[in-house]
Amino acid sequence: MRVDILSREYPPEVYGGAGVHVAELVNALRTAGSPATEVVVRAFGMPRDEPEVFSYQVPAQLISANPALATLGVDLQMAEDAGGADLVHSHTWYANGAGHLAKLLHGVPHVVTAHSLEPLRPWKAEQLGGGYRVSSSIEKTAFEAADAVIAVSAGMASDILRCYPAIDPARVRVVHNGIDLERWQRIEEPELVRELGIDPDRPSVVFVGRITRQKGLPYLLAAAKLLPAEVQLVLCAGAPDTPEILAEVRAGVEALQAERSGVVWLDRLLSQRELSAVLSNATTFVCPSVYEPLGIVNLEAMACGAPVVGTATGGIPEVVADHLTGRLVPIEQLDDGTGTPVEPEKFIAELAATLTEVVSNPAAARLMGEAGRRRARDEFSWHSIAARTRAIYQELLG
Repeated sequence: MRVDILSREYPPEVYGGAGVHVAELVNALRTAGSPATEVVVRAFGMPRDEPEVFSYQVPAQLISANPALATLGVDLQMAEDAGGADLVHSHTWYANGAGHLAKLLHGVPHVVTAHSLEPLRPWKAEQLGGGYRVSSSIEKTAFEAADAVIAVSAGMASDILRCYPAIDPARVRVVHNGIDLERWQRIEEPELVRELGIDPDRPSVVFVGRITRQKGLPYLLAAAKLLPAEVQLVLCAGAPDTPEILAEVRAGVEALQAERSGVVWLDRLLSQRELSAVLSNATTFVCPSVYEPLGIVNLEAMACGAPVVGTATGGIPEVVADHLTGRLVPIEQLDDGTGTPVEPEKFIAELAATLTEVVSNPAAARLMGEAGRRRARDEFSWHSIAARTRAIYQELLG
């Protein structure tokens, strides 16, 4: 069985959870099970030297085009080259077009994994302009025609059926994201943390994520004003969607830095060792997202022994066990696809109160962190995720 995995992100060009998912899934499919699955990877970006991995760049004629059209230019090449695959599996709308076209062109099953949904990310119009209508159309067409749609959480499965009611619920399967516990584990390196500008002797709240509307950074910056003075806020945040959201976050960080010490913004991509050290040193990790299908970053924090304070939305409650591995912050959201809190000030106040509660009791926080690592180990291994994914492939192929 040869499976072609189609993705925008693949190492070393990984900047989000979808890219982590694809890399780990490919490795597990290739190494787990008997016989191991033959996997060919087709990804956006510069040439890579890994066997059976092929890279694709935007055609010269489309380099200056709307990003959605440039994406289609890559998709056409990937679809053509997928000839010979028994099945294609695409990740995110960027590669969904390639998967759908390969299905039609080569007559093979198409599996999509939903890492996010365009109808629930209307702020993407800020980035893509009219291209957002193009990306939404690509996703809708691919999802409705796919032979199977994998949701990374039960919350995501519900969102899929709500956004695309034409999909037969029997074609939607839940296969959670996973975590590599050998790669992600607690490391105590206070000097490395100090080199990054963080005081390892002060309590800290750590955020890791892209600068995008869905991650809820402006709410976190507002909540940070209400934290005890000794608490540090560490933001590992980069890859802004637009100059506008970057400017908004920069203004919020600078205002906060003018009011209190210990506000650290690391806007570069940290190495694995650096990020593990930061997460291991955290009194608590925070995920203030207003839209989060699952959140691999929460699993990474748990694997490093950090408790997670997360918004009770999307797939986060399927990862964070309230009062056991962290805390969930309730949120009532507008039903307009933006995820905006109905009462923003109430959400900010409850986020601040919950973070304060956790950082004020470091012993209890450490126990929640230890429980979080056990939960990550027992329920989110990549080998089990690869096995469930392979079973879907085999079912489709008969």
